[in-house]
Amino acid sequence: MDGMRPSGASVWNAYSGPVREFMPKVTGETGFDASAAAADVLDCPPAECVKHAHRPRIALLSNPKSTGNIAQLPRIREFCAEHPDIFHYEVEHASQIGEAIEVIARVRPKVLAINGGDGTVQAALTEIYNGGYFGDEPPPVAVLPSGKTNLIALDLGARGDPIQTLERLIALARTDLAPYTVARELIALRRPDHDDRPVIGMFLGGAGLADTMLYCRDKIYPLGLPNGLAHVLTAIAFLMKAFLGMKADFLPPDPTPMQVSVRDDGDQITGRFSLLAVTTLEKLLITNPFEGQRPGLLKLLAIEQRPSSMFGAILAHLGGKLSRSNVRGVHFEEANEITIEGDSSRVILDGETFRTERGRPINLRPAQPLSFVKLAA
Repeated sequence: MDGMRPSGASVWNAYSGPVREFMPKVTGETGFDASAAAADVLDCPPAECVKHAHRPRIALLSNPKSTGNIAQLPRIREFCAEHPDIFHYEVEHASQIGEAIEVIARVRPKVLAINGGDGTVQAALTEIYNGGYFGDEPPPVAVLPSGKTNLIALDLGARGDPIQTLERLIALARTDLAPYTVARELIALRRPDHDDRPVIGMFLGGAGLADTMLYCRDKIYPLGLPNGLAHVLTAIAFLMKAFLGMKADFLPPDPTPMQVSVRDDGDQITGRFSLLAVTTLEKLLITNPFEGQRPGLLKLLAIEQRPSSMFGAILAHLGGKLSRSNVRGVHFEEANEITIEGDSSRVILDGETFRTERGRPINLRPAQPLSFVKLAA
């Protein structure tokens, strides 16, 4: 495996060699020697690591390949080198995240911060959930505002400069974190032949929404436009499809038929949908269409592919009644289990794409909540 890899007492980093080479040999006000601690902690058995009086308060997992990190990562590396409270671990590929989490668990940080987009967060949550590296007490997770998509970071109040977020996390980690931690329900996505290892996330998009997200990733981002402008152009393309029914090569494709089953009441929703979303997030971008709903359940919103349904959903949302409205073609459900299948339809769970076929449905269930650091109300 390329990139970072345990080797004796060292962990190889993509940009500067072993941890002991880039963690500063400086004793701060805590009396913590980051270089020595990195070697000591990685050499000791996991049970013994807890006995170290001084250890990094924050473990930072970075994905240099995340687009938002290309410009920011040199600043983040420099910041980490100056702050022995941070144990910084970089990966080059998603397949290395499990190894990274295993090493981080031996450091026993007070906070696990993730520096990457929603896809990086999803991969880390999946490893935390399935790997059991932290036992029954994983540290609260903080998400830096990095990457192209930041729904999870926005939901947790992380905005603006990632360095400022790190500074805020260091300050919080030196105090009682309890007032700043919140439990978040998670989605466990299971596929046929993969039931023993669910993929863990917080937001799933399907049907026309997934097609539009992939359109943005494959057609708009390569243009090199600023994120904000790229998202505006994508939104315009989505609205042209949803409201005007336009068809053109420069627009997202037509959604394929899907069947969505809600296990709690046996309801089935079948058709073509402009928007299909399943989430545990409290906010989607700057709004919360699910306000007031019961915790511990998956929230499903499906809007059929007809302009009247989209107009009705928007008006109901503006009136604060989307989840309680009775708009034709708009379906809102809360459930303990949801299955989705379609004609080679794609769904996206926090950046990772899955394909569902007839007779091979994707199954969604709530996963055990994890604690997250919420940086703003």
